[in-house]
Amino acid sequence: MRIRLVDEDRQVVFGQCLGRALQGRGRIYLEGELGAGKTTLTRGILRAYGYTGAVKSPTYTLVEPYELASGRLYHFDLYRLGDPEELEFIGGRDLFAEEALCVVEWPSRGRGWLPLPDVNVTLSLHGAGRQAVLEAHTAHGRAALDVLRQEAALAELISAEERDTP
Repeated sequence: MRIRLVDEDRQVVFGQCLGRALQGRGRIYLEGELGAGKTTLTRGILRAYGYTGAVKSPTYTLVEPYELASGRLYHFDLYRLGDPEELEFIGGRDLFAEEALCVVEWPSRGRGWLPLPDVNVTLSLHGAGRQAVLEAHTAHGRAALDVLRQEAALAELISAEERDTP
């Protein structure tokens, strides 16, 4: 699935839709160069669960936990991760085993240690905006993308051929 995001507001709306589609559980991996909008997308995901505070990337702490009315969300930023095994030392295995939503920026830095994502989102610069390419890797992820295809707020962003793709 490919989605065009013409500005930051659309990225936040997209994040809200994605968050709702995943129903508060699972793993979302966010890829893209610096400045592509991974943290902005995470802000939208958090907004889907009623969080209105500031959202910053946990570049130095590696993970930021959010206690939400509907459950927990863990926001990982692995940009400064030296070795994937460092995730073991911060309790990563336990965090990923919880019934929570885990959002991971720079998942390639944890390759070989991280579990399979439900949805992988690759963000790239697209003119003045961004483009998001989504891939599902699990049944939960495929169900979430099906919900997204039907989401009214995203209908104008998803091209006709993408809407018709199973």
